[in-house]
Amino acid sequence: MKTAMKLAVSTLALCAMSTLALAQELRVTVWTGSEAHLKMLNGIAAGFIAKHPGVTVKFETVPVADYTQKLTFQVAGGNAPDVAWMMEDAAPAFENAGLLMDIGPTLKATEGYNFDDFSQPAMALWQKDGTVYGVPFSTSPFLIYYNKDMFDKAGLEDPNQLAAKGEWNMQKFQEVAKKITEANPGKWGFEFKDGEGYASRMTHALLPPVRAYGGELWANGQCGLDKPEAVAAVKQLHDMVFKDKSIVPPGEQGDYFSGNSAMTINQISRASKMPEAGFKWGIAPLPSGPAGEAPVIGQAALTVFESGKNKDLAAQLVAEMTSKDNVAIMAQFFPPARKSVLESDAFVNSNKLIPPEQMKSVAAAIVNGRVHPSHERVPQIFAAMSPRVDALWRADANVEEAVKGVCAAIQPLL
Repeated sequence: MKTAMKLAVSTLALCAMSTLALAQELRVTVWTGSEAHLKMLNGIAAGFIAKHPGVTVKFETVPVADYTQKLTFQVAGGNAPDVAWMMEDAAPAFENAGLLMDIGPTLKATEGYNFDDFSQPAMALWQKDGTVYGVPFSTSPFLIYYNKDMFDKAGLEDPNQLAAKGEWNMQKFQEVAKKITEANPGKWGFEFKDGEGYASRMTHALLPPVRAYGGELWANGQCGLDKPEAVAAVKQLHDMVFKDKSIVPPGEQGDYFSGNSAMTINQISRASKMPEAGFKWGIAPLPSGPAGEAPVIGQAALTVFESGKNKDLAAQLVAEMTSKDNVAIMAQFFPPARKSVLESDAFVNSNKLIPPEQMKSVAAAIVNGRVHPSHERVPQIFAAMSPRVDALWRADANVEEAVKGVCAAIQPLL
């Protein structure tokens, strides 16, 4: 009797241990809180869960302004997520510190995956000497979002109409932003990305016009903000903020998505917010400049941490999320790096909110654009930039001296 009871207890214990072994939760950190994005991601995860009984997938939203810092703290504290979205500017720091798993073998061993379908330029930041540190799920160009109603009220052609005529340039951008501000008292012509152009998105505020003028933030270990092309671009922005008063100034909230600014700059994923905007809208290419058209690409990838508790399973999840079928699903919000998807008719028709002719400009920008500059010391570079950039955004600032100060602060880190 006792032997039978012991056997029963042992059997129950083994069953419990087996259940615990099977019950694995994969944590995936993301910076989106969009209901549409999360619904899509959970739908993709459901397919993975169906193939892996006992596994659950949890998407954990971390605000974009704090994302890289909090991710760093989690890894340093021994609490790394299983899978993480990673921004292009932070990639070198995590790669060079040896924190990311080589997921190449898992991807290439996955049946039907076709790793070669990924554009090599898109993969450049995420692989080195045969090691694959991440897979881009978003290779998204920066675009102008505009409030069609505000343009109509001001009697102005919108950015798409101007682009079709070859007139959408930095001079016209400044001109229409000023006129719209004058036609809409209490509102602005333009707002920087996510309203964070003076803080966490300071490089995203500066980069598009600087490249349109033929400059760069930094390249080949050298700061470029103090070069004549960049200085001219930053002076134009400074004039728009403090002379024209057409760009939302420091300390104010323009909130394009609530109708308080006529234009902003963002990526295609933000289209998910537009159904609730309450106004007619559209997307257009970035304005060209003296250097011609200069599309800017923002990139984000799925990565797995070497210290993760379930890293092999996590790598399989990345393979599932970046399969051709799932990349096609994600393309409605996140422009793909898979050539077969990007070149398909399905891509230009993938976003129900954006007309196909406007999606074609998205595809063109991906092909012709350059990625936001990155560096292994990006966190330190941003920390050094911040007070110097703050000094730039003052009405009485000497722009040329201010950008020289930025370069002096970050050059030792570059």
